[in-house]
Amino acid sequence: MNDRTSGPARAEREELARLLPAPAERDLPPGRLLHHKESLMQLIDQDGDRATARPRPRLLRPAVLLPAAGLALGGVLFTTLAVTGPDETPRTASTATAPRGAAVLLDRIATVASKSDAIEVGDGQFVYVRTLQAGNEGKFGGPVKLGKPGEREVWMTQKSGPVIDEGLIHEDGRYYPIEVGVPDGEKPVGYPAGLNRPTYTWLASLPTDPDALLRRLAGEITADQDARNTPAGERDPDQDAFDAIGELLRETLMPPRTAAALYKAAARIPGVSVDSDAVDAAGRHGIGVARDNTRAGWRTAWVFDAKSLEYLGERSYLIRDSSLGRKGTVTGRSAVLERAVVDALREKPSTKA
Repeated sequence: MNDRTSGPARAEREELARLLPAPAERDLPPGRLLHHKESLMQLIDQDGDRATARPRPRLLRPAVLLPAAGLALGGVLFTTLAVTGPDETPRTASTATAPRGAAVLLDRIATVASKSDAIEVGDGQFVYVRTLQAGNEGKFGGPVKLGKPGEREVWMTQKSGPVIDEGLIHEDGRYYPIEVGVPDGEKPVGYPAGLNRPTYTWLASLPTDPDALLRRLAGEITADQDARNTPAGERDPDQDAFDAIGELLRETLMPPRTAAALYKAAARIPGVSVDSDAVDAAGRHGIGVARDNTRAGWRTAWVFDAKSLEYLGERSYLIRDSSLGRKGTVTGRSAVLERAVVDALREKPSTKA
């Protein structure tokens, strides 16, 4: 029987087959398994900013305490964010693209994502996401001491207009409201849907053209950075784009067309590469789409199932020796266990009528 796949399509298939680990290789030698352990928890500000700045809900979790290369505000870190040109217009990531291997993999992931089922999410409903997460339990400024993975649940309101009460977090046996923080004496102002509150409807409204999507993200990131007066020297548009897409993948419910566009957009980011074996916080082996943050000194990888190409979670580890630890030290890891739509706070898919 003749192989009906030829030309570029066949080349891409062969390239992907080369990148994906064979099933027999899933049981790794202890040394290699240790080397590949996983996943990033991005930084939160654990001090006084929480009382006066809005905590961004997706990153309120145990986190790696990182050096001043990244800036924390309102409970979140975007390590370096989109820069502006001389005319103060947003500068998108460079026109170069990821290496071919990563681009081929991301294209396949985008194709799979585009075929998932779209859903309807009502204005009064909540997106529920259950994860395992492990972060740094070491002292501030000292070496990373990765804790054991713990379960975390979030409920995020899907209201289209600005809100003050954004949702709820259940972690470490306690419930934490997610709400807009304001200084004493000031009137609370609702927070709109957007990059920092990505509702299903907002995600569905994003451009599906990858280049247009990158421009849209760059504009929102730049506005966020300008609001925090982040110096231009601490901004890297390519890293910004990768970080922003990673943020959107974690604790949201993603419309299929938007997910596909985000993966295709990631394929246009220079420096994106493939981790041939990555492990999420639940111990699931997969293949990673990664990028090195050379300024901060760590690598972040999104972990995908090697067969289904489903998003599993995230990991990160140091790429050079630093005050946080030796090169290869795992700085954080996560695993998505469940995503659903529910009708009320504290309601779980298993208990939904």
